[in-house]
Amino acid sequence: MVIRKKEITAIDFGGLEIFDYTAKCNDKSSFAVIRVKPNVNHQLSRSKRSDKYYYVINGNIEFLINNEIITLNEGDFCIIKKGDKFLYKNNSNEIVTLVLVHTPSFILEEEVYE
Repeated sequence: MVIRKKEITAIDFGGLEIFDYTAKCNDKSSFAVIRVKPNVNHQLSRSKRSDKYYYVINGNIEFLINNEIITLNEGDFCIIKKGDKFLYKNNSNEIVTLVLVHTPSFILEEEVYE
């Protein structure tokens, strides 16, 4: 299977620009690229279904995972386990690009936002 970027429409999620490459697939995992604009954050949340795997393509971003602050830089990777509370924010003046893999695949109804 090949999915081309030109086939993907970005989703605006509170200032996050999400390119969900596997939205039309029913797979065991899902894959997205996220562009985090300057001074934008992902609200505090947790997943009832999926582990989340984040890889930083460019920039620096601050994660809060279970009340622990962690700064990730270009090339860094983190895993957020199902049920872990987390948020992330871009405190810089540049767009940060992340890769996100959900396992099992992302289902919006299984995400809890606080």
